[in-house]
Amino acid sequence: MTGGRFRARALGAVLVVALVGGCGDTAEQARRGDIPMETFSAEQIFERGEFELDRRQPEQAAFYFGEVERLYPYSDWAKRSLIMQAYAYHKDQDYENSRSSAQRYIDFYPLDDDAAYAQYLLALSYYDQIDEVGRDQGLTFQALEALRAVIERYPDSEYARSAVLKFDLAFDHLAAKEMEIGRYYLRHDHHTAAINRFRSVVEDFQSTSHTPEALHRLVEAYLSLGLTDEAQTAGAILGHNFRGTEWYEDSYKLLTGEGLEARAMGDNWLRQIYRQMIKGQWL
Repeated sequence: MTGGRFRARALGAVLVVALVGGCGDTAEQARRGDIPMETFSAEQIFERGEFELDRRQPEQAAFYFGEVERLYPYSDWAKRSLIMQAYAYHKDQDYENSRSSAQRYIDFYPLDDDAAYAQYLLALSYYDQIDEVGRDQGLTFQALEALRAVIERYPDSEYARSAVLKFDLAFDHLAAKEMEIGRYYLRHDHHTAAINRFRSVVEDFQSTSHTPEALHRLVEAYLSLGLTDEAQTAGAILGHNFRGTEWYEDSYKLLTGEGLEARAMGDNWLRQIYRQMIKGQWL
């Protein structure tokens, strides 16, 4: 081997060590532009991104993964870097950029094995922001839409089951918001407005954990308005589906205290639900 080739290989080895972790100052110089990033190979820059992830610096990692895509856009490393960039941004709670990177991966590589993970990351970019009931419900709807895409497009992927669980939780979250608003109206004696919210839970979110309370609150609201048929029918649905709950016990006391019983009465929207329930078409 000639001296020139030996020196070239030796320099390459030094650059690898410097960029991946042997010398943080050199890597930072490359990041600032003091050392041209083009000096390093796609693999070297990718490994630096992984190194930054290992040391819990996801923002730095996203930068290096982005550099791979910028400098080597048609390489396999660019494809790998794009999905890793989406992951790094998500770890950094930079949800907008995570979503953007994930969507670009789906657009560029829709048939790739990691497309399911990209769609899952996109869904998480919405889902991880809806922990609080009081947050913008638009995020919840977007999370549901993105999670449904995982379930429907990639049903056999390892992310489908997690997407189903998160979909159910997000759906429950929407019901919780309706209940929160309904309770507020009920406390302030806005009974009609409260009924509309509780009705939404019973009709649109009937598979969630909030349905028993929604039915009980309907009993309360209808009794306050003197609409006994509706109150009794709500109590009947409670008794048929949730007899062992505290909500049925509370409704039973309210109804019997007024000399009423939990039974389907009249011709109203709750009576229709009761008929469907008896036929096995509801809950």
